[in-house]
Amino acid sequence: MSALASALAYQRLVSEHASLRLLRADHAAVAAALLAAHLGKPGARLAADDLYELIDADLEVLRDHFELPQTARAYCDAWRRDGFIVRRPSVGIRGETLELSSEGHVALRVFAQLDEPRSTVTQSRLLSLAQAVRQLAIDTDPEADRRLAALHAERDRIDEEIARIRTGDFEVLDNRSSLERVNEVLLQAQDLPADFAGVRSRFERLNHELRARILEVDDAQSSVLDDVFRGVDLIESSDEGQTFSAFSMLIRDPERSSALDSDLSAVLDRDFVRTLSPEARRTLRSLVHDLKHNSREVHAVLTEFARGLRRYVYSQEFQRDRALRDALQEALAAAVLASRQVRPTSAFGQDIELSSLRLSSVGEINVHDPTEYDTGTALGDAEAGTVDLIALAAIARESEIDFTELIDNVNLVVAQRSPVSVGEVLGLRPATQGLASIVGLLSLATTYGKVDPLHTEHLDWLGADGVAREADVAVHTFSGVIA
Repeated sequence: MSALASALAYQRLVSEHASLRLLRADHAAVAAALLAAHLGKPGARLAADDLYELIDADLEVLRDHFELPQTARAYCDAWRRDGFIVRRPSVGIRGETLELSSEGHVALRVFAQLDEPRSTVTQSRLLSLAQAVRQLAIDTDPEADRRLAALHAERDRIDEEIARIRTGDFEVLDNRSSLERVNEVLLQAQDLPADFAGVRSRFERLNHELRARILEVDDAQSSVLDDVFRGVDLIESSDEGQTFSAFSMLIRDPERSSALDSDLSAVLDRDFVRTLSPEARRTLRSLVHDLKHNSREVHAVLTEFARGLRRYVYSQEFQRDRALRDALQEALAAAVLASRQVRPTSAFGQDIELSSLRLSSVGEINVHDPTEYDTGTALGDAEAGTVDLIALAAIARESEIDFTELIDNVNLVVAQRSPVSVGEVLGLRPATQGLASIVGLLSLATTYGKVDPLHTEHLDWLGADGVAREADVAVHTFSGVIA
């Protein structure tokens, strides 16, 4: 393409693409932060009223640093018009839900990549690229001899690897290379929400295009009508539908999905995973679940569009829409001719009373429910009684961690020797509140002591129910008295 053609194409993208609109918006930082916080996770979808409430609470804090005069509803409406978020009818609750559009996901990924840039020239990426090219060359080779030679070479390599492992001559991947590969997996996993949203958006456009073709072409020339009447699923048989169906079959295969889940569990048990952030570990742990959940959602959309298209054709609804289209076109043609004789602002001798009703969405209507205002039977006055201070203290210990007791225990042990770990404190001063005492000691060590995430310590204690319990946690130590 010439520079002019490229410039014009990029100008169209700048003016039309929602991702670029979000990047150059007046409050791009605020919009990206709010959308990422509430709708950035895979499959995130919130009821409109719930999202308004959450964003209004955030705006109260953000207004100390940014000029944000509008309400959450106004900002969400603007983001929806700009294409950052989309609204859909809710199935389980009354009203509508809001979620990120595919363009919104792309814009948030740009912010994330700029905020935390990662190296793209890595050994793992080169190995993946070389393996993909090698497999493509084998799978597309029409010569049987070359394919057999490649398979024999691969078999010989595997046999040699098996022989070396049996003799103990093998190397475990070092931590640097392991982290490099797992980060490559995480990069691909972070792109999945945008990919699924893009697939759903393409299906919506394809459904709209097929319905438009049904309306625009006569029955005798409409191949879409013929295919629908023959039972052909035009949406699933499209290129996008076939690609997604192939992916969906793989992820829904119990053998493949269980194998992937087992592999992820094995990776999460490795030592190098401890250096990853909690968010990265959660992403790996929920990868299979997120893939299945998003695949089911997109497949449900695909099925809904296919059924709706068949119903639209079989019920002859398209004939009514064609008649309406023809009537509108005739009215517009007549209006063009009339505009040459009469100006649009000319009086025509008739008075029309305008409606005084405010036009609004039916989704804004709230049905009156008298039971919401029923407070039940009137409460009577309780008789005065005697307060048992010992019983109140016991109730307080059941609902609150006794930090005063824990600080005294830590100071007593630290006075004898220092530094001292949480396990050593428990060895001399047992947990009187069970798990609550363990949580309190770990919290105190996090605030006033040190945490060694590379080493673990075994803790055991007696629960409040009298059952012995144990846990392995990172080593938490106290080096001085807690003031």
